[in-house]
Amino acid sequence: MTPAPEPTAAAAGRKRKKPHGPSKTLGKKPVHPSSAPAPAKGKRKKQKHKEKKPRQPNAQAKKPAEPEQTTASAGAAGDEPAVGGVLLSATMTPARQLEFFLRSFERAGKMRLSPLELDSYSEGCMVQLAEGASQDVESFGDHVKGAFGESWKEELCDANVIEGKIDVGSPALLVICSAALRSLELLRGLKTFTKECRPVKLFAKHLKVEEQVAMLNARVNIACGTPSRIKKLIDMEALSLSRLKLVVLDMQRDAKSFTLFTLPQVSNEFWDLYKGYVDQKIRGGDTRICFYGAVSEKDITKAIPPE
Repeated sequence: MTPAPEPTAAAAGRKRKKPHGPSKTLGKKPVHPSSAPAPAKGKRKKQKHKEKKPRQPNAQAKKPAEPEQTTASAGAAGDEPAVGGVLLSATMTPARQLEFFLRSFERAGKMRLSPLELDSYSEGCMVQLAEGASQDVESFGDHVKGAFGESWKEELCDANVIEGKIDVGSPALLVICSAALRSLELLRGLKTFTKECRPVKLFAKHLKVEEQVAMLNARVNIACGTPSRIKKLIDMEALSLSRLKLVVLDMQRDAKSFTLFTLPQVSNEFWDLYKGYVDQKIRGGDTRICFYGAVSEKDITKAIPPE
């Protein structure tokens, strides 16, 4: 029998690899705990992240939002008008209200009234509303009734034209707003007075001038609208201010915190209307002014800088 050939060195090496494989595997199992820090640290980091995630929203929720930031965010979204501020007609004396009004007049016209001109105004031309009462749409009618006093029914409700005393197209109450939508809102607060004598809407949105001229060809107790259209109808002699007793200036801030005095273009139109037709009525003592709604302290400071 032929003897088996002796294994070569390469063959011997291959045979030794088979038993050597499991010995390496067995050698990996008894690893000392201190020799495997890498995976443990990785797990700890993940656990720390899990603990931090729920803490971040909680910290944000506990932090109170600043009032100005809340107002600004509401304005940016355009969901609702800005809230807060100072109710001029309730918290300020008539003399202080008049000062705010005249300083705003001067700032808009970039001029200064002379002492003689200032003396022609009386603090009696400013209406003082009840302090603590809301100045919203629902309360608007009550405030107007209080401003007119005992004559409110005769001035605001009667529908008969009295020749020589009450001309057509001459309202006793004129409400000036910065927007058509706001005009409609305030008119809803005056429904108590408009059952027999309809109010006239004086704004450009969805209403033609010819339609408004026709509506003014009758007795008008209440008119509400925007400065541009009001002035246009006065220029056309369709709207008369002959028996005007009260001018309500709606000071509610819009979504961007603009008011009748600060909204670009509208503010210029208002002061043109005031200077051309209303100022002489105020100086003569025939007509009074009533601020309605809140003004920001910033706007007050601009008009009346602190001493």
